Amino acid sequence: MTKAKRMRELLNGDELIVSPGVFDGYSVRLVEQAGFKTASTSGAAVSNSRFGQPDVGIMGMLDNAQAVAHLARSVSIPLMADADTGYGNAVTVHHAVQYFEEAGVVGINLEDQVWPKRCGHMEGKQVIEAQEMAKKLEAACNARQDDDFVIVARTDAIAIGGIDEAVRRAKLYEAAGADVLFPDAVRGEDDIKALRDAIDIPITVNMGFGIRARPTTPLIPLPRLSELGVKRVSLPRMLPAAAMHAMRQALMLMKQSVETGETMDRSDLLFGIQDIMDLMDYSKIRELEARYTTGA
Repeated sequence: MTKAKRMRELLNGDELIVSPGVFDGYSVRLVEQAGFKTASTSGAAVSNSRFGQPDVGIMGMLDNAQAVAHLARSVSIPLMADADTGYGNAVTVHHAVQYFEEAGVVGINLEDQVWPKRCGHMEGKQVIEAQEMAKKLEAACNARQDDDFVIVARTDAIAIGGIDEAVRRAKLYEAAGADVLFPDAVRGEDDIKALRDAIDIPITVNMGFGIRARPTTPLIPLPRLSELGVKRVSLPRMLPAAAMHAMRQALMLMKQSVETGETMDRSDLLFGIQDIMDLMDYSKIRELEARYTTGA
């Protein structure tokens, strides 16, 4: 079974799909190790971590596709990717779908913002005309080689035109062939209910940090989201925020050690070397060495 077909099975199943956002080899392997059935790249986190830049369209299509290719091949679970706006018009979307499909991910988000885009929870977002986005989605569906490759239509219209505009767009995007609807920056349960009543395709929502509140979309319990008809929940900010918090804490302790001369051994804060080797599957390398090298 291909990873894309496995993703389709999850979308067609009864369980709520919880998809942590990943941005590097450590994070994607940790998600698999923790037992999650799927993961998704966060465009913001990849841009932030790979280039040290904000999520405002600086990262390009080939940069992103190359980054996610390494992540997809390093785990056995299906990996979705954030492809921003498709990096232009319907023609660039055509190429984006093919690049990301070749990268080994099982589907992509395409959003209806203008390009260059910005993080969906920033002020100043703008969206393109709904009909233009519908043509981009049509191009995306026609460009994929595997019909199981998932096209997720993200709309940022709630923050700009309200829920009625988001519902109007959702219907158009469904008619254009989108497999899943992703309304970003939902304001609460009423927004989700309105969209669920309007369309038949699955809905995915962004719960951001997952275990920490934020000013935009409120935290909604996962069982309640399932009751509301949500099929998938993404957590794009949780792992990068956790990593940044832990790295800053370690750096402050190291700075304290430099200043005081105190030696610290904080196994409660840091992985040990064996943890890292286990996560990165060094044992597989040893097996290959034992099988194929002569020892000379």
